[in-house]
Amino acid sequence: MPVVSFENVTKRYGDNVVAVDQLSLTIGHGELVCLVGPSGCGKSTTLKLLAGIEDVSSGTIRVDARDVHNVAPRHRDIAMVFQGMALYPHLSVFDNLAFGLQSRRVPKDQVVRRVHETAARLGIAPYLQRRPDELSGGQAQRVALARAMVRQPAIFLFDEPLSHLDAHLRGELRRELKQHHRRSGITTLYVTHDQEEALTLGDRLAVMAQGKIHQVGTPEQVYRRPSNLQVATMIGAPQLNCVAGRLHAEHNSVFFVASDRTLRLPIQCQAFDPTMEEVVLGIRPEGLQLAQVSASDDHQLEADVKLIEFAGREQIVTLACGGSGQLLRACVGAEVKVPPGASRWNVRGEHTHLFNQAGDRLSVSLAGL
Repeated sequence: MPVVSFENVTKRYGDNVVAVDQLSLTIGHGELVCLVGPSGCGKSTTLKLLAGIEDVSSGTIRVDARDVHNVAPRHRDIAMVFQGMALYPHLSVFDNLAFGLQSRRVPKDQVVRRVHETAARLGIAPYLQRRPDELSGGQAQRVALARAMVRQPAIFLFDEPLSHLDAHLRGELRRELKQHHRRSGITTLYVTHDQEEALTLGDRLAVMAQGKIHQVGTPEQVYRRPSNLQVATMIGAPQLNCVAGRLHAEHNSVFFVASDRTLRLPIQCQAFDPTMEEVVLGIRPEGLQLAQVSASDDHQLEADVKLIEFAGREQIVTLACGGSGQLLRACVGAEVKVPPGASRWNVRGEHTHLFNQAGDRLSVSLAGL
């Protein structure tokens, strides 16, 4: 399977709109990369540039070192799946799946075999003689996925293919897509705004905002070591808690000081940089842990419990901190008894990050907190 490379790729519309800005990204041999970001950030445009649907304004896209700028879309050996199914309404499911193979003059016996094998894998074999208007939304999306898979292309492109489906069906099809990728090993670029989908599907994530790639890494790397505040708040649900404050060194310790609270951080005093004084402390919801009632130290936050939401295996607790009343969210196990009213919360360093005023991650370890 090919290696795909974007090299300083830019896409402009007119003089003022830059949809993709100096994007560089490599999708390895047989890799599944999820391009994740908010709506309008340039994800789908990036996909269309690779497919040849849109032209690159500057930069180069290579497939196995070959510049594909002058390669027509039909010759790029790419299969695409969009959010809209775009099935041929007058054809049966079988004929929808067979159409691309027949247009490439694949022998009839191979067409029949591949269609039936793919239909069986995706659970649509009973519907092969139905027309699209006789299918449910989930069945139709399975057909759209099968139509791309049956081609066995060099590259798969997926553009939010599951976003309109219910949560149960999304999870089911995610698993089937991942299993298919493991079997086929086809180089894949998958676009989504859903960070949960990206974390569960991708071999690597490329986090995009305002037309730029902000971080590329494995799901664990991006979640545990976000490169900046924007990535940290985009990836993870519930969202990262952010508290603005400053760092202050005193008696060989470093403290995070907000308007109405102080938290001692496990940073060696010699590592303290005065230029880092104004910071944002980011705490993942799972990084807040209910402390014993009798416990009290400067590694903890005081807060009032405002709301408890039961979510199956966990509870999502909304907290109001100190006099400012800033709301934070904590995730604790379903078995934890969270009392109403005033409480103290341990802050776990491995789920905590520091960012400077520009939003860049500070390379300070908080693992001992």
